[in-house]
Amino acid sequence: MAFEGLAERLQGSIKKMRGKGKVAEQDVKEMMREVRLALLEADVNFKVVKKFVSDVKERAVGQDILDSLTPGQQVIKIVNEELTKLMGGEQSKIATAQKPPTVVMMVGLQGAGKTTTTGKLALHLRKKHNRSPLMVAADIYRPAAIKQLETLGKQLDMPVFSLGDQVSPVEIAKQAIAKAKEEHHDYVIIDTAGRLHVDENLMGELDEIKEVVSPDEILLVVDAMTGQDAVNVAQNFNERLGITGVVLTKLDGDTRGGAAISVKAVTNTPIKFAGMGEKSDALEPFHPERMASRILGMGDVLSLIEKAESSVDEERARELERKMRTNELTFDDFLEQLAQVRSMGPLDELLNMMPGAGKMKGLKNIQVDEKQIVHIEAIVKSMTKAEREEPSLLNGSRKRRIAKGSGTSVPEVNRLVKQFDEMKKMMKQMSGMQKGKKKGGMKLPFM
Repeated sequence: MAFEGLAERLQGSIKKMRGKGKVAEQDVKEMMREVRLALLEADVNFKVVKKFVSDVKERAVGQDILDSLTPGQQVIKIVNEELTKLMGGEQSKIATAQKPPTVVMMVGLQGAGKTTTTGKLALHLRKKHNRSPLMVAADIYRPAAIKQLETLGKQLDMPVFSLGDQVSPVEIAKQAIAKAKEEHHDYVIIDTAGRLHVDENLMGELDEIKEVVSPDEILLVVDAMTGQDAVNVAQNFNERLGITGVVLTKLDGDTRGGAAISVKAVTNTPIKFAGMGEKSDALEPFHPERMASRILGMGDVLSLIEKAESSVDEERARELERKMRTNELTFDDFLEQLAQVRSMGPLDELLNMMPGAGKMKGLKNIQVDEKQIVHIEAIVKSMTKAEREEPSLLNGSRKRRIAKGSGTSVPEVNRLVKQFDEMKKMMKQMSGMQKGKKKGGMKLPFM
């Protein structure tokens, strides 16, 4: 993950500060040296780093330590708060016009992911806000741009307005607004053209579209993997167009992540969304406080809960909870849970949201093998209904049949059965603790 070096540097500094009642200036200097190096390595704008380090020093030096915090934790708390502030402080939501439709212009350089993000945003508005968006194909220059948006529209069952590539983008945008009013769409998302770099022709055309449609939002789509270049692009577009927000794409990739920290500070424009994958629903509202927690290795429990809430059926969850308490969990229940967890997103990404996951032995830099999960599913599906409901039936000959049917081996079947038994015991124990049957509660190794 991006910023993985930052948490390690901070943890090393914390160890040296244990037992002190006050944070001394030298302690803060040492910690800030580590923070500064980690941020620069993450490709954060050097002016932003300089001001950030100065702000943290000012707050931390000589500050009395809270009763519940060690000196190192107090500085971490300040770093967390300042990082949150640097990235916008609080979530900046997408605008809603008083009189529909709300008009959103998607702008940015070619290759940043504007067209894909247009589809993701439309889906987000429909699923999360119950809106009726109209996507507009106004990029008449890039080969297949119009076709790409139309294909996305069919996949998402979303309307797309297009007049082909022989009509000016300004006229396309103008007619799209009229069409949206006629068909009662409450959002219009205009996919504009990009260039390989910022040039006068591009900006001139965007200026004309802006003048004609009077957009409520001008969202700049930037590729987080371009690092400092993303910040420079944001600065150029903002100076010319007055952007209202930024969408960072590929924030889940192998990126140093400096754009996420720098772009708000440099442009004073909020990051409104983050692209966290290639799937159509992999667009998340940007929460500065949650991103700061993830950067510092504290996890992101709220996002994890939201993913779970959108993927789990409440009634089914209650039934599973009952089965856990009564030790009635079956392999069919196990398969269902596995499917629901996978629907929440890549497993390694979910693990990174767990607080303290970076400290857990074996979880650091974990790569979840999807093939292994496929093998597990194949083993369970090769069982009879009776075997899934009562694993004690699984004798040697049955296991050999299951291994052959699933293309695996008997040791793999044995391992899964053993893990399933252990999981049932653990879930029953956890359920009992939640009911208050045991005093003291459960202490996870990383809490």
